[in-house]
Amino acid sequence: MAEYKYKRVLLKISGEALMGSLAYGIDTETVKRFAGEIKAAHDKGLEIALVIGAGNIFRGLSSAAAGIERSTADYMGMLATVMNALAMQSALEELGVDTRVQSAIPMQTVCEPYIRRKAARHMAKGRVVIFAAGTGNPYFTTDTAAALRAAEMECDALLKGTQVDGVYDSDPKTNPNAKRYDKLSYHKVLSDDLRVMDASAVTLMRENKIPIIVFSLADQGGFDRVMAGQGVCTIIGS
Repeated sequence: MAEYKYKRVLLKISGEALMGSLAYGIDTETVKRFAGEIKAAHDKGLEIALVIGAGNIFRGLSSAAAGIERSTADYMGMLATVMNALAMQSALEELGVDTRVQSAIPMQTVCEPYIRRKAARHMAKGRVVIFAAGTGNPYFTTDTAAALRAAEMECDALLKGTQVDGVYDSDPKTNPNAKRYDKLSYHKVLSDDLRVMDASAVTLMRENKIPIIVFSLADQGGFDRVMAGQGVCTIIGS
C-alpha cells in the first residue's frame, strides 16, 4: 500500500461532476462512486474536507445575467451547494464514514454553522467535513471558498477534481493538440490566465504556500493514486 504524501487535504468537486450522465441535478450513482473513493482514502488515514459547487442545480452568475439581481442569485447558488453537501453526506454515512456538514449561512435544522475551530476538531477526530454555502457572501465563487477553507484548516494541499486530467494550455476537448502541464507555478497560472481557479483562489493558495492539484474525477481510483503520488495530475506550486 503506497503511503500518502499529505495528511490533510481539501477536495473541491464541481457541481457539474455530480450530474454524471444527467442533464442537470444529482446522479446518485455518481455521488456514491465519489463517496467510495473518499472513503478509501479516509480509511488510509487521510484527513479530508470537501467543498462542492452548485453548477448542477443553479448558477448564480448566469442567472444574474438573465435578470436576477446578482447578490440574490449568488445566495440562491449558495443554498444549492447545501443540497449537494447533504447528498454527499448521505452517501458517505451510508458507507460508514462519520461526516459533518458546516454551512457559512446558518441553518441549524439541517447542518452545523461554520465554526473554524469546531471544523478543525472534527477533522482531527477523523470526520469528513463538508463546507457548504461558499464563503457566505455574494460575489465569491466556490473556488475561492475552497481556497479559504483550505487555508483555515491548514491543509497540506487543495485538490480540484475536474473532467480532465490536469491543466492544459487550451481546451483539450476542442483542441487535440492542447498541451498538458505536469507542473505549474502560481505565477504562470495567473499571468497566462489559465483559468484553473479564480485568481483570488490561486493568490490565496500562493500566499499560504498550499499546492493546488488538478486531476480527473472521471478516472476511477484517481484520487487514491494522486494522493500516493502515482496518478496523472497537474501540480501548481511555487
